[in-house]
Amino acid sequence: MPFATLIGHNKAMSERETMSTNVLSLQSLSPGADLDSYVQTISAFPILSPEEEKALAERFYYDNDLEAARQLVLCHLRFVVHLARTYQGYGLPQADLIQEGNVGLMKAVKRFNPEVGVRLVSFAVHWIKAEMHEYILRNWRIVKVATTKAQRKLFFNLRSAKKRLAWLNPAETKAVADELGVPEAEVSRMESRLAGVDVAFDGVDSDDDASSAPAHYLPASDADPADLVASEDWLDISRARLGEAIANLDERSRDIIQARWLNEDKTTLMDLAERYGVSAERIRQLEKNALKKLKAAVAIDEAADERELAAA
Repeated sequence: MPFATLIGHNKAMSERETMSTNVLSLQSLSPGADLDSYVQTISAFPILSPEEEKALAERFYYDNDLEAARQLVLCHLRFVVHLARTYQGYGLPQADLIQEGNVGLMKAVKRFNPEVGVRLVSFAVHWIKAEMHEYILRNWRIVKVATTKAQRKLFFNLRSAKKRLAWLNPAETKAVADELGVPEAEVSRMESRLAGVDVAFDGVDSDDDASSAPAHYLPASDADPADLVASEDWLDISRARLGEAIANLDERSRDIIQARWLNEDKTTLMDLAERYGVSAERIRQLEKNALKKLKAAVAIDEAADERELAAA
C-alpha cells in the first residue's frame, strides 16, 4: 500500500474512532430518549469495509481490545434499526425492540470469529432476531402464546403465510402445516391464539364493555353472608376449645406452651430447663406431649360436632 494511501487510511480510522468516542456522551445515542435523534446519530457512523471490519474483529478476538469491539457495535447499529422496523406490525415500541436488538448485536460481536470468512452482519442477524423474538413473545400478550419451537415458528410466520383474512379452511391449514413443517393441530391452535385479545379482569372505563368484564361472571369466595357467619362462629368455637384444652393441661406443661408459643417474646428451651431444673431435651419432650394433647382434644370436639350435624 502506498505511503500516502496508508496515511489517509489511518487518518480516516482515527477520525472514526474520535467521532465514536465523542458521541457516546450524547443523549441521542439512547433510542428510548428520542428515536429520531438516535437514528440520525447512528446514521453518521461509517459503514466498515471488509478490511476494516476484519482488522477490528481481529483486534478484539485476539487482543481483547474493547475499543475495537465498541467500533464494531457502533458501526452496525443502523442494521439493528432496519431489522426492528420489520417487526412494527406487532404493536410494540420500536425503541424497546431496538434496545433488545442491540443486546443481540453485542452478543454476536463477542462471539464473532474473523477467521470464519463471513461478514459480521451475516453472523449477527441471527443473534439480533433471537433477542427481538424473545422480547416480542414476552410482551405481545399477558400470557406467553408460543413456547415450543413449532409454536414460535407459527407465531412469526402464520400471518404472512395466510392468503386471506378469514379463518383457514382445512385445505389451507394443511398447506401451511406442510410449508412450515408443523402439525395441523398446532396451526389451528396458533390461529386461535393470534385472533384473541387480552381482556382486563375488571373491564375498562367504557360503559359499553362494562358488562363483559370477567369480574362480573366470577363469584367471590366470601360473597355468601351465611358462609361469613359460619366462618366467624367456627373461629370463636375453635378458640374456645383451644383455651379449654390449655386449661386442662398440668401447670408445668401449660407454662411451657405459654412461654414457647403464646408469648410475644419466645423463651428458649435452655431458659425453661434452668427454670425447672431439668435438661433442655426434657423440656422439648414436655412441649411435644402438650401439643399432642391439644391437637387430640380439638380433634375429638370436631368429630363430635360432625356427628351432631349428621344426626340433625
